[in-house]
Amino acid sequence: MSSTRTSSDASRSSGSSADAPGRRPRWRLLGAWWAGVPLAAVSAVVGCRVAGTDAVTPVPQVLAFLPWLLVPAGAAVAVALLARWRTGLVWGAVVLALLAWCVRPYGDGGGPEGAAVAGVRVLTSNVEFGRATGSLIRVVRRERPDIVFVEECEYTCQAAVRRELGGEYPYREAVPGGTSVGSVILSRFRLTPAEGVPGSMGMPGAVADVAGRPVRLQLAHPKPPLPGQVGLWKRELGRLRDVAARYGDGPLVLAGDFNASQDHAAFRRVLDTGLRDAARLSGAARAPSWPSRTAPAFGAQIDHVLVSRQFSASHARFLHLDGTDHRTLLVDLTLHQD
Repeated sequence: MSSTRTSSDASRSSGSSADAPGRRPRWRLLGAWWAGVPLAAVSAVVGCRVAGTDAVTPVPQVLAFLPWLLVPAGAAVAVALLARWRTGLVWGAVVLALLAWCVRPYGDGGGPEGAAVAGVRVLTSNVEFGRATGSLIRVVRRERPDIVFVEECEYTCQAAVRRELGGEYPYREAVPGGTSVGSVILSRFRLTPAEGVPGSMGMPGAVADVAGRPVRLQLAHPKPPLPGQVGLWKRELGRLRDVAARYGDGPLVLAGDFNASQDHAAFRRVLDTGLRDAARLSGAARAPSWPSRTAPAFGAQIDHVLVSRQFSASHARFLHLDGTDHRTLLVDLTLHQD
């Protein structure tokens, strides 16, 4: 009997040791781990966003999808709550608050005060190595934009738009090239050639005569922030920023596939010159344009029409084109007097 009591006492002693005060149960430790890992990853990206740096791979790639980090951050907070991990709850609350602050539309949302001079409908489309050329031609004929910016319009694409749209758009400025290099600006307004932006892909420039006023046009298509090419991406966005600073007193329209969203510091520097995002002015600041197969449910807005202070914007629409991984952006602008 004495032996039995001793065994029972040892068992109780062992059980109380496992649940002893100051020692967290294993399930709570696992919960803290499962909450802490995603919170640490999200915190690193949010920290870069708040600090105004795009850092290095994989930060720029993840920053494009910053609003969607609310999902893992929210899940981590839920796990921390279930695990009764107070530090994790406070940490998660701070991360969620910073994310909520970051996802607000960035930049000036005001409009010009001068009298309206002319309406200008603008379309920008990345046709992915020319594969969506036929779909683009149909959309252009249906929507009748005044100015069309086309990225990745290679040789066959440029020949097709000249043949099919040359009568309606007699003015054009292009950089010829294969695959992703070729780009073209089509216009109903008379164009004067202007210096483009040097880059690994074509970025032509022009000056349009809109109701007797010169409007500087610049197509944007910097290199995407692929691993190993983040530095080149930053430099080419920097060149676009220089154009915005040089001609930002306007009127200026800077449009195309920027391969960057408002959550990239390099793109915000372009906006900080005083340009405004037409989609943001139209209430579509977060509408995804890429990848088209998951938009509008999921994606990033990397295709933009940026305008100087002489323009107001309305009715921004993102349209699906067969054959490309980008959605086309169509927006109605109004040019105002200074």
